[in-house]
Amino acid sequence: MKPNTYVPSLNWNKVYGNTSGTIYQSDEEKCWFIDFAGKIARFDYRNILKLKKAVYNIDIEALLLSNDKSGDLEIIFICACDHCYVLSLMEIIAIKDLLQGTFVMLELNHIIQDRLHRVIA
Repeated sequence: MKPNTYVPSLNWNKVYGNTSGTIYQSDEEKCWFIDFAGKIARFDYRNILKLKKAVYNIDIEALLLSNDKSGDLEIIFICACDHCYVLSLMEIIAIKDLLQGTFVMLELNHIIQDRLHRVIA
Protein backbone atom coordinates (compact mmCIF):
# COMPACT_ATOMS: atom_id res chain seq x y z
CA MET A 1 0.00 0.00 0.00
CA LYS A 2 1.43 3.36 -1.01
CA PRO A 3 1.57 5.89 1.85
CA ASN A 4 -0.24 9.18 1.41
CA THR A 5 2.11 11.97 0.47
CA TYR A 6 0.95 15.52 0.65
CA VAL A 7 2.43 18.62 -0.87
CA PRO A 8 1.62 21.90 0.88
CA SER A 9 -1.23 23.50 -1.02
CA LEU A 10 -1.99 27.14 -1.60
CA ASN A 11 -5.24 26.52 0.27
CA TRP A 12 -3.43 25.53 3.47
CA ASN A 13 -3.06 28.18 6.14
CA LYS A 14 0.11 28.04 8.19
CA VAL A 15 -0.88 28.05 11.85
CA TYR A 16 2.53 27.73 13.47
CA GLY A 17 6.00 26.59 12.57
CA ASN A 18 9.40 26.22 14.17
CA THR A 19 12.74 24.91 12.94
CA SER A 20 11.52 21.31 13.29
CA GLY A 21 8.18 21.47 11.53
CA THR A 22 5.00 23.29 10.61
CA ILE A 23 1.29 22.82 11.22
CA TYR A 24 -1.15 23.86 8.53
CA GLN A 25 -4.94 24.14 8.60
CA SER A 26 -7.07 23.34 5.57
CA ASP A 27 -10.55 24.86 5.69
CA GLU A 28 -11.41 23.15 2.40
CA GLU A 29 -10.66 19.66 3.68
CA LYS A 30 -11.58 20.45 7.31
CA CYS A 31 -8.35 18.98 8.63
CA TRP A 32 -4.84 19.72 9.81
CA PHE A 33 -1.52 18.81 8.23
CA ILE A 34 1.58 18.34 10.36
CA ASP A 35 4.89 18.59 8.55
CA PHE A 36 7.25 16.97 11.06
CA ALA A 37 9.94 14.27 11.20
CA GLY A 38 10.25 14.01 7.44
CA LYS A 39 6.58 13.45 6.63
CA ILE A 40 3.36 15.35 6.24
CA ALA A 41 0.52 13.73 8.16
CA ARG A 42 -3.20 14.56 7.91
CA PHE A 43 -5.22 14.86 11.14
CA ASP A 44 -8.76 15.86 11.92
CA TYR A 45 -9.27 18.13 14.94
CA ARG A 46 -10.15 15.27 17.26
CA ASN A 47 -6.96 13.40 16.38
CA ILE A 48 -4.74 16.46 16.73
CA LEU A 49 -6.14 16.84 20.26
CA LYS A 50 -5.29 13.18 20.92
CA LEU A 51 -1.78 13.77 19.61
CA LYS A 52 -1.42 16.79 21.88
CA LYS A 53 -2.56 14.76 24.88
CA ALA A 54 -0.18 11.89 24.04
CA VAL A 55 2.80 14.23 23.66
CA TYR A 56 1.97 16.21 26.81
CA ASN A 57 1.71 12.96 28.81
CA ILE A 58 5.34 12.05 28.07
CA ASP A 59 7.44 12.77 31.14
CA ILE A 60 10.56 14.32 29.62
CA GLU A 61 12.25 14.77 33.01
CA ALA A 62 11.82 11.08 33.81
CA LEU A 63 13.34 10.14 30.45
CA LEU A 64 16.30 12.45 31.04
CA LEU A 65 16.94 11.25 34.59
CA SER A 66 16.38 7.57 33.91
CA ASN A 67 19.31 5.22 34.51
CA ASP A 68 17.78 2.51 32.33
CA LYS A 69 19.76 1.24 29.40
CA SER A 70 16.69 1.44 27.20
CA GLY A 71 16.71 3.86 24.32
CA ASP A 72 15.35 7.35 24.60
CA LEU A 73 12.61 6.69 22.07
CA GLU A 74 8.88 7.03 22.40
CA ILE A 75 6.30 5.60 20.04
CA ILE A 76 3.23 7.77 19.65
CA PHE A 77 0.27 6.03 18.07
CA ILE A 78 -3.15 7.64 17.86
CA CYS A 79 -6.20 5.38 17.63
CA ALA A 80 -8.35 5.96 14.53
CA CYS A 81 -5.39 7.57 12.81
CA ASP A 82 -3.04 6.18 10.16
CA HIS A 83 0.06 7.85 11.52
CA CYS A 84 2.61 6.77 14.08
CA TYR A 85 5.64 8.67 15.32
CA VAL A 86 8.83 7.11 16.68
CA LEU A 87 10.54 10.05 18.32
CA SER A 88 13.82 10.67 20.07
CA LEU A 89 13.96 12.86 23.14
CA MET A 90 14.90 15.94 21.10
CA GLU A 91 12.06 15.28 18.63
CA ILE A 92 9.61 14.95 21.54
CA ILE A 93 10.66 18.37 22.79
CA ALA A 94 10.36 19.80 19.26
CA ILE A 95 6.88 18.40 18.59
CA LYS A 96 5.73 19.54 22.03
CA ASP A 97 6.89 23.06 21.18
CA LEU A 98 5.18 22.82 17.79
CA LEU A 99 1.86 21.76 19.35
CA GLN A 100 2.09 24.35 22.14
CA GLY A 101 2.71 27.13 19.63
CA THR A 102 -0.16 25.94 17.45
CA PHE A 103 -2.69 25.92 20.26
CA VAL A 104 -1.46 29.32 21.50
CA MET A 105 -2.02 30.72 17.99
CA LEU A 106 -5.50 29.19 17.85
CA GLU A 107 -6.38 30.68 21.23
CA LEU A 108 -5.00 34.05 20.16
CA ASN A 109 -7.07 33.92 16.97
CA HIS A 110 -10.16 33.09 19.03
CA ILE A 111 -9.52 36.04 21.38
CA ILE A 112 -9.01 38.45 18.46
CA GLN A 113 -12.18 37.28 16.70
CA ASP A 114 -14.14 37.55 19.95
CA ARG A 115 -12.91 41.10 20.58
CA LEU A 116 -13.61 42.21 17.01
CA HIS A 117 -17.17 40.91 17.10
CA ARG A 118 -17.79 42.58 20.46
CA VAL A 119 -16.61 45.96 19.13
CA ILE A 120 -18.73 45.66 15.97
CA ALA A 121 -21.86 44.44 17.80
